[in-house]
Amino acid sequence: MKIAYICPFYDPAICGVKQVVKELSSRMIKEQHEVHVFTSDWDKYKRVKKKEEVIDGVSVHRCFHIVRVANFASIWPSVFFKLLKMDFDIIHSHLFGHAHTFFSALAAKIKGVPHIHTTHCPWSDAKRSVMGGFLMRLTYPTFGRLSLKWSDYIIAITPWEIGFIKKYGGKRAENKTLTIPNGMDKLFFEKIKPNLFKKRYGLNKKIVLFLGRFNPTKGAEKLALVAKDIVKKRKDIAFIFLGPDEGTKEEVRRIVKNVERVHILEPVRDREKIVEVYQAADVYALPSYREGLPLTLIESFASGLPVVASPVNGVPYEMKDPENGYFVEYGDLKGLKEAIVKILDNKDIALKMKKNNLKKAKTYDWDLISKKTENLYKTFSRRH
Repeated sequence: MKIAYICPFYDPAICGVKQVVKELSSRMIKEQHEVHVFTSDWDKYKRVKKKEEVIDGVSVHRCFHIVRVANFASIWPSVFFKLLKMDFDIIHSHLFGHAHTFFSALAAKIKGVPHIHTTHCPWSDAKRSVMGGFLMRLTYPTFGRLSLKWSDYIIAITPWEIGFIKKYGGKRAENKTLTIPNGMDKLFFEKIKPNLFKKRYGLNKKIVLFLGRFNPTKGAEKLALVAKDIVKKRKDIAFIFLGPDEGTKEEVRRIVKNVERVHILEPVRDREKIVEVYQAADVYALPSYREGLPLTLIESFASGLPVVASPVNGVPYEMKDPENGYFVEYGDLKGLKEAIVKILDNKDIALKMKKNNLKKAKTYDWDLISKKTENLYKTFSRRH
């Protein structure tokens, strides 16, 4: 099959949606399919000059973005014309409510090509910029609704999304929706030996890890306040914050300025290095305001990490309290502190959570998820 993926970002950008597309693409290539990725020429920081290239067998087409309308979105209408010019067996768009999804759905309808759409859980009344909130109210019930209507099948990454898909796409959209979660690479099951992360940073402590985007929705600044309090009283505990800046990194730095045993690291692109960080940690913290189904949650499970997370959106569908960790409401700093310390101070609790999470992580194997997705493609490709 000749497959087109349309997503907001691709390498070199760091993005959860991008990682999903990259994981699927690499496996489709191994199955001898021809894969093209259409994406913006914006990597969240600058315009990417190289518009056409092949990365690990995937043909990447970066479309000129004419405007950025929020800190996470841009408009690149040339994708519509590029899709019209080329022939595909499947067009698979990613991320509901964005312009590129509407352009993809329209191009697929005109060409008579099956269109699959993965929503990636953009719903909720979470913190957004003024422009982001306006665009959501404008596009979801209009262009978003049409995109769902024109989709042959919709992939939800968590059952939490089904109600929203029905709201914006109607009963017919609900009936053509399949839940396929995000996954994680087998690399996360492999033990890194020797793990030099602690030695590299001079850490002989219990580590609490935040790994993700420094975005207002992620709550890193809330964890920073808790970290500042904990390390003042506990010399045996350290905190690691790692990820790209999307608006709150300086705030985190300000909160923990001159605080010992709180380390703010730059983004890591090497997957083995990321696994090394997870495996060196003792607790993973996900203090988010909103989430879809974060890849970091699944990766932390595969690394055997107990998790302390906000019970928001899709997270409670994949994580159970106290089986996999503890839930703490967003902004509850006292509860966040107590949950973290409770896990670190109780080996039996931590070990039980570790065993449960390692077992659960096996259900998120990217090979299994990719095969489910490929089978869906084959169903519609045969019809086509």
